[in-house]
Amino acid sequence: MKVSQRSHVPAFAVMEVLAAANARRAAGESVLNLCAGEPSSGAAEPVRERAVEILRSGDLGYTEALGAPGLREAIAGHYRRWHDVDVSPGRVAVTTGSSGGFLLAFIAAFDVGDRVVLARPGYPAYRNILTALGCDVVELDCGPATRYQPTVDQLDALQAQAPVAGLVVASPANPTGTMIEAAELEALSRWCAAHGVRLVSDEIYHGITYGGPAVATAATHLDDGAIVVNSFSKYWAMTGWRLGWLVLPDDLVGAVDALASNVALCPPALAQHAAIAAFTEEAYDAAAANVATYATSRALLLERAGDLGWDPIAPADGAFYLYGDVSRFLSAGPGDGRPADSVAYCERLLADTGVALTPGTDFDGVRGGSWVRLSFAAAPATVAEAVDRVVAWQRGLADGS
Repeated sequence: MKVSQRSHVPAFAVMEVLAAANARRAAGESVLNLCAGEPSSGAAEPVRERAVEILRSGDLGYTEALGAPGLREAIAGHYRRWHDVDVSPGRVAVTTGSSGGFLLAFIAAFDVGDRVVLARPGYPAYRNILTALGCDVVELDCGPATRYQPTVDQLDALQAQAPVAGLVVASPANPTGTMIEAAELEALSRWCAAHGVRLVSDEIYHGITYGGPAVATAATHLDDGAIVVNSFSKYWAMTGWRLGWLVLPDDLVGAVDALASNVALCPPALAQHAAIAAFTEEAYDAAAANVATYATSRALLLERAGDLGWDPIAPADGAFYLYGDVSRFLSAGPGDGRPADSVAYCERLLADTGVALTPGTDFDGVRGGSWVRLSFAAAPATVAEAVDRVVAWQRGLADGS
């Protein structure tokens, strides 16, 4: 029987690494899992308590396709609290994770053949979802010179070749952790508005920053047609609850509502009703404490950067990733016994030490073969032990043992 061409996209390699790590753990072996972008703390107590209450006595029937009104109002209140901007609850669409949000946003905003621009390295699901939808994905080579983020000059060059329909940006970004400064985001937003290009802003790591807060696209450019994607998974540590949201421009609210009612009917009702408690003071405090823990792990990693020997390392301004070049530990030729690329590096590292990292090939199909991503969303003690294991293992590679 036929298998669709649109389904021929790569699997998300981090999930394959995670499966291998889980299999090792199930066999009773020691595993330090730093491959997935998953906070180890889990949801805050008010969210858990509310979920228990709902399970015992609450209504778990369908909600509206765009989400329960109480949760949409709470999300709008979050924008007032954090960004001092009024977002109408009518523009908020609750989704089945940010993944479901991207799918709805991309279907609503782009047609088959539309040219959509992404930064490389970047989150692979952008590319793979857009490809499955028949869009023409253009990856911008974004290295240290542009802090791994796209620029207006790059967009001008692309637009001169053929019309651009969309631009997807992420700040803080996965896997690099870099952020787009306010002036740069303003320039990108204005360029998109001037050229009729739909800006999609991935803001799922907002709140997880080290130094200054991330700039919210919703604060200034929602009326220019921008789409904001966010999630409860990262800042609120609610990965398995599968709950995210979109903040939509007026022209896409009806389209997303219609699509959502057909694709999923509504996001999980239990997660929606419980997530309202994520906007309580206790839950905000718990999330802030998590970020402080990530900051401790980040400081440890930067302090041990010389021992790790990954060079260069992308600036980890936000999120909870260290993205580094491991070229010096890869094979220089046949017979030297070293891993051939970052995929082999991660496979051997897991087999030899129990440390699970993600190969850069997931995020960059051109240069990712020499890069790896480490998630420091785990406890600082776990991160410290993982670094010790990696350093000792790499020393063995250098010695040829």
